[in-house]
Amino acid sequence: MSRDELAALQLSRLRATVADAYERVPLHRARMDAAGVRPADVRSLADLHLLPFTAKADLREHYPFGMFARPLGELARLHASSGTTGKPTVVGYTGDDLDRWSWLMARSLHAAGARRGDVLHNAYGYGLFTGGLGAHYGAERLGAVVVPVSGGSTARQVSLLVDFRARVLCSTPSYALAIAEMAEQNGVDLAKDSALEVGMFGAEPWSDAMRAEIEARLGLRAIDVYGLSEIMGPGVACECEAQAGLHGWEDHFAFEVVDPETGAPLPEGEAGELVITTLTKQALPMLRYRTRDITRVTTARCDCGRTHLRILRVTGRNDDMLIVRGVNVYPSQIEAVLVGLDGTAPHYQLVVDRQGRLDTLAVEIEAAPGVANDAFPAIAGRAAQRLKSTLGVSCEVRVRSPGEIPRSEGKAVRVRDLRRKEA
Repeated sequence: MSRDELAALQLSRLRATVADAYERVPLHRARMDAAGVRPADVRSLADLHLLPFTAKADLREHYPFGMFARPLGELARLHASSGTTGKPTVVGYTGDDLDRWSWLMARSLHAAGARRGDVLHNAYGYGLFTGGLGAHYGAERLGAVVVPVSGGSTARQVSLLVDFRARVLCSTPSYALAIAEMAEQNGVDLAKDSALEVGMFGAEPWSDAMRAEIEARLGLRAIDVYGLSEIMGPGVACECEAQAGLHGWEDHFAFEVVDPETGAPLPEGEAGELVITTLTKQALPMLRYRTRDITRVTTARCDCGRTHLRILRVTGRNDDMLIVRGVNVYPSQIEAVLVGLDGTAPHYQLVVDRQGRLDTLAVEIEAAPGVANDAFPAIAGRAAQRLKSTLGVSCEVRVRSPGEIPRSEGKAVRVRDLRRKEA
């Protein structure tokens, strides 16, 4: 579609979604009433900013089904977050929602280079997490041959990748590196011994440095796929083979970038917080959902010819940002400095603590196999110097032995926060 045709479709679907949310979801109706906004006030896409924001806390406060726009008997599936930091966020889908999700994931896979008949090795976790089933049903809709291996049993994953000749790998980027590491320990070079050509990696922020590491060790093109359970799951946006930004599927979602502090809309190209409104979701319509992801967008046409706007690489999350001696730092920025450092493996953790009234940051990195212990101080010194010169942050760097930093079969745990919670 042309940009004008896409905008007309968005407006039609936005007006229908706002009316539905106002009529069926008490929270949206109460907030719009408090703001003096009625569904009829949304006459153009520019009026989107009139609507109040929605946040993850709203889902937790209305646990489990208080934000659903359809009764439970009309739903086909429930998903939920892990709830490790409180009540889980619960999301629901009608049969039509699941159908659209499958088509959007099929579209995303095709944009990434996957094709009908490809063997697709799905190492995303299955269950309440949306990644595994989202990729699975999208791949089946595309016509791919799905290997539903889920996460874990990493040595077996390596064997299956080689034996089943998968062309496409779906996993978190950190688990892709864990698979590569296991293969190398077992004498398998997946870049040569497998048929892998396309990797669909998401569910956690990752840097261009990690992309290069994955591509070199697995011998594939590493594609970024983006999604949130609260909005749909994976497939809200996806890179194409040009790897020049995530195509946000604007026929089903409206995207904004706002100032993280004030909530004011920002012009195209400026970095801020990504805000998403669903346009076709039945069970759980979300109005101006604050993702906490920091990024930029562009409507410049991609070399692939697609007209959907592009979400440039997510550089971090508002709620993951660390303030170290007055400097704002995101874990993904630290990762970009550390990945590829001589003598190290691409595994790290950030340990945040508090001494008196000041927060402290220690960076734990892992030595590459075969590196002698007496080389650890020099590696730590080089890492500390690079962090200081690149990010302006002075911090302690600790080098751990190979295998000492925990591996993740799902989303990597990058930050260990040891600070005492305030009463």
